[in-house]
Amino acid sequence: MANIGVLGAGTWGIALARMLCLNNHKVTVWSAVQKELDELTKTHKHPNLSGVEIPKEIEYTNSLSQACKGKDLIMFSVASPYVRATAANAAEFITPEQVIVDVAKGIEADTLMTMSAIIEDELTKAQPKGKFKIVALSGPTHAEEVARDLPTAIVSSSKDENAAKYVQEIFMNTCMRVYTNSDMLGVELCGALKNIMALAAGVSSGLGFGDNAKAALITRGMAEITRLGLAMGCHEQTFLGLAGIGDLIVTATSMHSRNNRCGYRIGQGIPVSQAVHEVGMVVEGINAIPAAIELAEKYKVEMPIVEMADAVVGGKVTPKEAVHQLMTRKKKAE
Repeated sequence: MANIGVLGAGTWGIALARMLCLNNHKVTVWSAVQKELDELTKTHKHPNLSGVEIPKEIEYTNSLSQACKGKDLIMFSVASPYVRATAANAAEFITPEQVIVDVAKGIEADTLMTMSAIIEDELTKAQPKGKFKIVALSGPTHAEEVARDLPTAIVSSSKDENAAKYVQEIFMNTCMRVYTNSDMLGVELCGALKNIMALAAGVSSGLGFGDNAKAALITRGMAEITRLGLAMGCHEQTFLGLAGIGDLIVTATSMHSRNNRCGYRIGQGIPVSQAVHEVGMVVEGINAIPAAIELAEKYKVEMPIVEMADAVVGGKVTPKEAVHQLMTRKKKAE
């Protein structure tokens, strides 16, 4: 049995906390929002995980010290904009002996760092001589399905092979199959950038387009992500696997996906701010766009779907105009 701290009480954090508890691990969940903790303690339910019972054995706290100290594994499941602040605040309670798992997906606009790099940066600031064991856990995984024990597969990726295998052992059960992967940057790029493509796929559906358009967006979107990843030194196989095309398919085709839902409303003509508000949770695809644009420029990679997503979100073109520009681009070979 492992002693696990979960930082963040959103749907993904709670779905995994529940699963880990049912795997017979001791789980403590941290949140900065006391109201959130009070509700979970009282009801053993999450408002966005309908019909899911959360084990009473899970403990809740607003103390980062309590959530981190003495834990074998600490999981970061806060939304990407809050990963740096959470890592900075938790750093004094984390040691190099612990395994750190990040399940947030995104790229920081100012630094172009992935989430694991941000965590490592903040932990190293607090302990300059520390060598931390950080794992990115990513793949086609809707919290709503994991919380209902539906079959799911995911990737445990780390520069430290032993850490990746340890996470594989901790998380794997009859409902969750975990694969290891050494291409951490590729896995995290996929996790961040597929949200932009899912946003675009939602816009397409909102405009009334069909399966043909969605399939084209998924395929050409993956081509863009792969081009960037290869330019950054990642492994091509990563983009063909669970963390790549697998995660893109599930995010771009399911209404469980907040990025897909947000894009759908934008395609219907709803203002971006209102669409985000209606989703009611962080829309990571919108957060990832500025970094994706910068990375495309830095590595001189053509990413027309990302560019059009940026133009739509920024109010520079309408969704219909964006589609017209994509469809009338210069002829080229696939």
